[in-house]
Amino acid sequence: MTENGIFYYGQDKIYYEIVRKEVTYKATTGKSKADTLTTEKSKPRKIVIKVHPDQRVVVTTPIDATDKIINDAMMKRARWIWQNIQDFAKQKDHVLPKRYVSGETQFYLGRRYVLKVITNAETNDVTNSTVKLSRGKLNVELSQSDSTLNLEARAVLVKSLIDEWYKNKFRSISRERLEALIYKVSWVKNSPSVKLMTMKKQWGSCSAQGNLILNPHLVKAPKECIDYVILHELCHIKEHNHSERFWRLLSQVMPHWKAVKTELDSMAELYLNE
Repeated sequence: MTENGIFYYGQDKIYYEIVRKEVTYKATTGKSKADTLTTEKSKPRKIVIKVHPDQRVVVTTPIDATDKIINDAMMKRARWIWQNIQDFAKQKDHVLPKRYVSGETQFYLGRRYVLKVITNAETNDVTNSTVKLSRGKLNVELSQSDSTLNLEARAVLVKSLIDEWYKNKFRSISRERLEALIYKVSWVKNSPSVKLMTMKKQWGSCSAQGNLILNPHLVKAPKECIDYVILHELCHIKEHNHSERFWRLLSQVMPHWKAVKTELDSMAELYLNE
């Protein structure tokens, strides 16, 4: 299980995630080359604190670090942590909420598409509102009755249509990617079930029974990012927390996962913007 901590900076309550890692190094003993003995010893590590663009605080510590040592380290960097959270929050404020009108940007599998809302005045008596990709545009064609809605009600409708379209697309894509990746994870004997759940700060999770929960917003990201999240959760079937063994396991099935994660994190605010 993932460990979590909390500390206060003024009146602000700040939560953080704890990742424990054990790093080994080789030491040699003996007086000559002939009787040199190579042993592995635990190498002391400093505590590393990171604030992510989604305002998550993650602290990486030696595996045997006490709660007091971790808390002391957090308090020493409290102002820096708080300031970074505030800076990322301000950046988030610049991502304007969508109005679901023509001209806005929508994402699909890492590509940008221009939203075009088409009313019945531009179509031939459309009876059911639909969503389609066509020539670099995401077209939402409204039925005759839906075209008469006021701007606020129309925005709600267009959002619901697009959300449902995303879920339907991701339902098939997530199953396709899972089937393509399952051979990499020898510890998984049966293909797990996949449930879609919209989340604001998580891309996915893995239940105690080994079933996957994925955020349908992932369909906006490149397939490689989708693969990263699926493999991340499949690794949790064997390693339930973010231990050193977990990260080694993930590196085995996706050696370049750090670069992919960085790409996904950098676009998180846009992909999750509704």
